[in-house]
Amino acid sequence: MIGYLRGELIENREGHIIIDVGGVGYVVLVSERTREELPAIGGEVRIYTHMSVREDDVSLFGFLRKDEQEMFNKLIQVSGVGPKGALNILSTFDVANLKYAIVSGDAGKIAKAPTIGKKTAEKIIIDLKDKINKDEILEYSAEETVSADPKLSDDARDAIDALVALGYDRKRSEKAVASIEGHNEMDTSAILKEAFPLLL
Repeated sequence: MIGYLRGELIENREGHIIIDVGGVGYVVLVSERTREELPAIGGEVRIYTHMSVREDDVSLFGFLRKDEQEMFNKLIQVSGVGPKGALNILSTFDVANLKYAIVSGDAGKIAKAPTIGKKTAEKIIIDLKDKINKDEILEYSAEETVSADPKLSDDARDAIDALVALGYDRKRSEKAVASIEGHNEMDTSAILKEAFPLLL
């Protein structure tokens, strides 16, 4: 089992990268989102990994962040979603938006990922909805302070903190919430529903 790789980024191509670790070049399959966040060729990278072993294939899948790796591991437990299908989903959505789509039961959104049809998307929701704590969407980040803007309602501030806890930039989150018409008269869940599309 390989937990992670740390080494020099040698190649960054669509669908995979190559990392030189002590003179050995590891081919790692990654999402497009991960590829976009990698440093320039020659830079040092640390990639969390998942090894997929099949009769005719051994592949390494890589992730810059633990939350992406954890979501990948959840997705491949769903019947009909293999490692490459899970990677397609993570190339299409960031973890925060994918969690929200699953919790809200939005199969149509999930089905936008390549090779993932409507039935598979519905299966993902059925299998994972109860494995994603809904409180994660509303959870405060202990390291972030509540917005002090007096113009924002308590629910609006809660929504901003929830977005930050899910990995969104605080300034972008504040701007998105403030741009929602009537946000101070809405509850937190309603604000989040309106805010997620603005952050895509």
